[in-house]
Amino acid sequence: MMRSAAFAALPLILLAACSSGKGDAPKVAEGDEHIACAVGGAKEFAENCAVERAQADGALTLTVRHPDGAFRRFTVVKDGRGLTVADGAEEAVSRLDGGKLEVTVGGDRYRFPATQAKNAGTQ
Repeated sequence: MMRSAAFAALPLILLAACSSGKGDAPKVAEGDEHIACAVGGAKEFAENCAVERAQADGALTLTVRHPDGAFRRFTVVKDGRGLTVADGAEEAVSRLDGGKLEVTVGGDRYRFPATQAKNAGTQ
């Protein structure tokens, strides 16, 4: 009986040892271009998310990489919304704020450099 209790506790001890590296994630995602973001429950923006651009079938896709390895993909649209979520169930909510496009998806927020098109909002 005592022996089986010891073996039952072993996975919990190993799991605790594996998860003790909480602070091991880099502070800035790897990449050449960075934007300000507030991800993973962060309240303040920091310029630590990397952006990768890819062009396919005439559409520009932005992959935003978080410092912890997570990422989101956005499609650049030309209908005045700026960006839409390229995959996933959550919708992006965007607003222009002083030359920046602030995009919120779930609990994550991103600030992209932006210029407002002269004909945006008119049809």
